[in-house]
Amino acid sequence: MDLQIKNQYFIVGGAGSGFGKAIALALAGEGAKVLAVSRTGSKLVEIQNRFPEDIEMLEGDITSNALQDKILTWTNGKRLAGVLVNAGGPPAGGFFNIDMGQWEEAWRMVVKWKIAFTRKLMPLFQKQKYGRIVFIESVSVKQPVENLILSNALRPAIVGFAKTLAQEVARFGITANVLAPGYHATPALERLFIRNSELKGISYNEAKKEFEEDIPVGKMATADEMASIALWLLSPLSRYVTGQTITHDGGTVRGVFG
Repeated sequence: MDLQIKNQYFIVGGAGSGFGKAIALALAGEGAKVLAVSRTGSKLVEIQNRFPEDIEMLEGDITSNALQDKILTWTNGKRLAGVLVNAGGPPAGGFFNIDMGQWEEAWRMVVKWKIAFTRKLMPLFQKQKYGRIVFIESVSVKQPVENLILSNALRPAIVGFAKTLAQEVARFGITANVLAPGYHATPALERLFIRNSELKGISYNEAKKEFEEDIPVGKMATADEMASIALWLLSPLSRYVTGQTITHDGGTVRGVFG
């Protein structure tokens, strides 16, 4: 299938690993031009070496105003086709493990920066009357995940934000959607396995097995598998899909609207 994204420009947050890396590489593999953003420059060099003509790298914290302004400078003179709004998630923990300082920081890293970044990009999308925005969140927006109270409480705010935004900007040819991944073999989930093994006094492999037992298909997905959905949402082909939260979870969510 021709996704019609060849030579189109995209911004990918969290491109050093996990979903961001997989999506940046998939975009470049389709001939798109990608600004890959990550706090770890060495990881960016690795993916840029695979597509030196199509991937530019920008090292820094995408949640910061300073780096967001650098990204805006990069967009000058370009027709920006889409952005993957993605960065690391909050730490694991339950109600009694998380203090108010951690709640404040989680608000900043899960919610605040995404709204601020979207506001900065919106004039460009409106001017060109086109844009694709995809937020990477978590299956926790549809079904709480044990020991992830910060994610369970704050990520749904982005779903409400994206839904409302989608209604307001649809007339400009702009779409906004959320991808809600379940259990995937990514570094973020590795950290959760370690956390749960420590809390429960079980081995790493036992903690991993507990997660996999909750997946009806019986096995975790890879980031590459979800990347194919992200590419379609970032392409012109997804014109009629907006304000949606799409779960990629192997059947983990039990609700009717999962």
